[in-house]
Amino acid sequence: MQTSSPAGRPGRPRNAAADTAILAATRQALVELGWSRLTLGDVATRAGVAKTTLYRRWSGKHELVVDAVAELFDELELPDRGSLAADTEGVVLQFAAILARPEAKSGLMAVVAESTRDDALRERIRTSIVERQKRLVLQGRTRAQARGELPPEADPEVAARTADLIFDMVAGAVVHRTLVSAEPADEEWVRGFTRVLLLGLAASA
Repeated sequence: MQTSSPAGRPGRPRNAAADTAILAATRQALVELGWSRLTLGDVATRAGVAKTTLYRRWSGKHELVVDAVAELFDELELPDRGSLAADTEGVVLQFAAILARPEAKSGLMAVVAESTRDDALRERIRTSIVERQKRLVLQGRTRAQARGELPPEADPEVAARTADLIFDMVAGAVVHRTLVSAEPADEEWVRGFTRVLLLGLAASA
């Protein structure tokens, strides 16, 4: 699991234990109170820290919730199931399970909606969640190349663009399925999605 790196003022002292407690308290508050009723004061009380401690680390609850949700996605791991298809199915199932958690669902939907009016918040979501999880695509591709399932890339720029596209396809499909359509991303759906992703529409038909 990667360590969250909440943004703060230059030169401030850091306390990793306090950061961990605050982010855990934020997720707990999201479960019990929901996005609209969550306040920094409640999070501070739950974490056992002064409210000023939160403001030294986060400018508001939007940024705090992004970092709290980002830690959930850091739990994602690419399983080694012996093939690219099986590995993909495994990580997509994990992703869907995280999105089904109430703290991830309410937190992510709220900050994404707010980011449509806040460029800085959109950038924080990109760097704290999206960019950190692109590692899974790179790991999967490297592993598949080692198995001989995928050829090596000749052009690094094309390889990077392809990795971005794959991430967008996976994340977009799973988020839409679970949060927008509110349908289960179960094993049957994940198997069908992976088949289309890896083989294309003609092959899957």
